[in-house]
Amino acid sequence: MTMPEPILGAVLGLIPISDSNPTRRFPIMTVVIIALNVLVFFLVEPDFGQSCRAENYFAKEAAVPCQATGCPTIPVQYCQGQAPVRIPQRGAVQFLAAMVFAMFLHAGFLHIGGNMLFFWIFGNNIEDFLGRIKFVVFYLLGGLAAGFAQVVTHLHGIDRLIPAVGASGAIAAVMGAYLVLFPKARIRVLVPIFIVFTMVQLSAYIVLGLWFVFQFFTGAGSGVAWMAHVGGFVFGVVAIYLLGGRPQREAAMYRPGWR
Repeated sequence: MTMPEPILGAVLGLIPISDSNPTRRFPIMTVVIIALNVLVFFLVEPDFGQSCRAENYFAKEAAVPCQATGCPTIPVQYCQGQAPVRIPQRGAVQFLAAMVFAMFLHAGFLHIGGNMLFFWIFGNNIEDFLGRIKFVVFYLLGGLAAGFAQVVTHLHGIDRLIPAVGASGAIAAVMGAYLVLFPKARIRVLVPIFIVFTMVQLSAYIVLGLWFVFQFFTGAGSGVAWMAHVGGFVFGVVAIYLLGGRPQREAAMYRPGWR
């Protein structure tokens, strides 16, 4: 079974570390969502998402594309040496619930670590702009939009049997919103040069624009749920614009100091 990209970021070697975009208040819901992801990772999913048992768990508990049209009635073997798994059939409500649950599952420490880093960097400013309740709704809807994008483009072949897990689709929606609101915000990124990492500052539109374009070069068979990333990002751009989001004044962005 292939899984989404272990780290949401690392776009062409650019690894965001922080931004220069302060918030007016502490991002409570951003922290709560991060905490929920961490709790599910350590207390709910087996073996931290890195075993045959975890792969079977994902197939049974997360949303699988074939559930939209009908999964095989015979068990499917995801991992050599492990007993085959019967993919459950789901109604519409159950499918939505499984899709939401999949947002809190991660395939390993790098997967959850990278996702939560990106979410902290970009999520707190979107929560600050939207407010706590709207932010949570935006995040969940972004994750669902990403999930549906992944499902409708993977209804045939072996891909229809592979669940996509992780928060990256919902976080992509947050990144799309950030691009609309703060295109000129400065992002501090690590850039690998051979075996040495150096720190540079780039505008958000460069970092996020490169990330979005890079999704189209990942390709089938890469293990990256790239259509979920694209779907979530596009949702974020459109939704924040419809909610009145426009580029914020530079005076509000460039206060001294990094978080």
